[in-house]
Amino acid sequence: MANTDVANSILNWYDNNFIDYPWRKNKNPYSIWLSEVMLQQTQVKTAIPYFISWLDSFPNIDSVANSNIDHILKKWEGLGYYNRAHNFYLACKLSQKKYNSSVPNIYSEFITFPGVGEYTAGAVLSIAYNKQIVAIDVNIKRVFSRLEEIQIINNQNKKNIHQKIINQISKTRPGDFNQALMDIGRTICKPNKPNCKICPLQSFCKSYLNNSIASFPLKISKIKKPHYKIAVGVIKKNNQILISKRKLKGLLGGLWEFPGGKILSGETPEECIKREVKEELGISIIPKQFIKEITHQYSHFSINLVAYFCKYNSGTPQAIECQDWKWISINQFDQFAFPKANHKLFNSIKNKFN
Repeated sequence: MANTDVANSILNWYDNNFIDYPWRKNKNPYSIWLSEVMLQQTQVKTAIPYFISWLDSFPNIDSVANSNIDHILKKWEGLGYYNRAHNFYLACKLSQKKYNSSVPNIYSEFITFPGVGEYTAGAVLSIAYNKQIVAIDVNIKRVFSRLEEIQIINNQNKKNIHQKIINQISKTRPGDFNQALMDIGRTICKPNKPNCKICPLQSFCKSYLNNSIASFPLKISKIKKPHYKIAVGVIKKNNQILISKRKLKGLLGGLWEFPGGKILSGETPEECIKREVKEELGISIIPKQFIKEITHQYSHFSINLVAYFCKYNSGTPQAIECQDWKWISINQFDQFAFPKANHKLFNSIKNKFN
């Protein structure tokens, strides 16, 4: 098969099946970069409203760099994988300081930005600047696994795929070529039930021609997600509630929450809350009233969370095992970025607060 035949088939399909995503409205490097960050481990339909809302608040690199991490996390709230927001914020600050608030069009420079790896650098530079650079995401890996009958995409096979794409990528429309492959993987060459009959690469696909689509890529058994039991305290004093801020580095870094943690073996929820609050904030509290129990699924684990109203007893709050703390009213929840699990408590707290 001629390399030009593959490129022409891909681009012809793209021209006739173009998906008008909001980040495809123009070639603005900032918005293209933002979209690629938001789409990491996030479905397109989930990312779109966040993308549109973000640009309303932060239309350019300076608006991000001149903000603060609390505002950034509040705007990102609910999208998950908060390290992306932290890295994007730091990267915009770097861009402002070293690159005149622009996205550098040189691969070796852009890839030094926090959170920018091979895929993001390739995608942004090929789409925004028409650079002939490969961008291999999970969809493209699956497409080439089936095209070339490669069961496992290890490092060597990834290098082979990279070289094949380099040989085939359009010299005049590399960004469209990369996006077309992503779209084919996302909409046609799906993990389950690929729609081979409408695939523009059907005649080049070894697994289709050999009727072996179901064997590629090799399905790896998923590891069972761990499950944790959590207890948190809604600590009351003078009609206010004490919240703590998670340390910036780590899971859900920089988000505000009701203090608490994992229930230890043989420990009651009330005992857990008293211990965790003492360790985290250095104060003594007395659990008083059950509020609610909720379940929540995170990407890599799930939790059962039990919440209690607690009476503030003694001590002065200190940021011992947290980044910060604040006393707030129940009407201020929407001013802070909280984990989604905490959101499930808000209505019950407001209804039972007295």
